[in-house]
Amino acid sequence: MSDEKRADERVTINKEFESFDAFIQEYVTNISRTGVFIRAQSPLPVGTRVNLRFTVIMDDIETIEGVGEVVRVETDPQNTGQTGMGVVFRELNAYSKDLIDKLLTGRKR
Repeated sequence: MSDEKRADERVTINKEFESFDAFIQEYVTNISRTGVFIRAQSPLPVGTRVNLRFTVIMDDIETIEGVGEVVRVETDPQNTGQTGMGVVFRELNAYSKDLIDKLLTGRKR
């Protein structure tokens, strides 16, 4: 497969959380304004473009969505739960950026 063709293909990562607290426990320690670490038993290869969609229940159902790119892969030979991939945000809409800012500053909506 050519690099040009691979760059156009995207994998969708769609994760739903039962509560805001569940999202915070699993992701906020691994999220920044520029990207997120996603736990995965089978991480995608570096360079893979992904459609991101994280749904959390706060006061209402909120969705963070955008496009990212895998920039690092971590394997976990000792089974500590840190197998996954670092994904940098390439595109986020203003609403998703605002939700991330709220998460990082600890303000619930």
